[in-house]
Amino acid sequence: MKIVIIGGTGLIGTKLANRLRDLGHEVMAAAPNTGVNTISGEGLDDALKAAHTVVDVANSPSFEDKAVLEFFETSGRNLLAAEARAGVKHHVALSIVGSDRLPDSGYLRAKIAQEQLIKQSGMPYTILRSTQFFEFAAAIAQSATTGRIILMPPSLIQPVASDDIIPVLAEISTAAPLNSTVEIGGPEKLRFDEWIRHFLELTGDSREVITDIHARYFGTELSDESLVAGESAYIGKTKYDDWFNTQKVNARPQHQA
Repeated sequence: MKIVIIGGTGLIGTKLANRLRDLGHEVMAAAPNTGVNTISGEGLDDALKAAHTVVDVANSPSFEDKAVLEFFETSGRNLLAAEARAGVKHHVALSIVGSDRLPDSGYLRAKIAQEQLIKQSGMPYTILRSTQFFEFAAAIAQSATTGRIILMPPSLIQPVASDDIIPVLAEISTAAPLNSTVEIGGPEKLRFDEWIRHFLELTGDSREVITDIHARYFGTELSDESLVAGESAYIGKTKYDDWFNTQKVNARPQHQA
């Protein structure tokens, strides 16, 4: 089976491509740096020739509200139109748990716009919504930092190892379209502030986490239901501390006084 991965040179795309190749599939990792651009359309028709499945794990280079919406809408329209021309049989997209519950977030509104394009396209599809990745704790902390202080909400989050997403995404990509949305989350529900505080302790970072119920995440306030997967979700196997202990993490403080 020929499978084209849009965003195939990123974190998820690279791991998924390796997994699918190990399973014996023909895989094309499509990205601007491999000559495929879903915004301009460059290389798209050639990439999709004879493709059975397209997996879209691409992300916007900008998280600014207008830019991210334009990215997902333009990329989505171009990609779905090219798939229709090529006769692609299954469109798979990676989205975010909680997108439909957090309309105040411009980024998550853009993900919902992407999902709606897929659902309205007539293309057979499956959408996998994932909770936040373990790998992004550092970026989350940095985005919430002012001086030496990190403001974080106490709401629940259910982060997941990216490696736990790959077998599920590979299974979905090689199966028949579900024409619906499924979810995946990690095995632990953690308090957001406590998770980031623990990350700082593990990395020797001396910044201080202050708990603030009004602290925003992707531009929106959170509740305990915002970022946790539903009861029927796939659940990853890897706990955060176990994952962290396998990583080559720079243990020096990221911020010096």
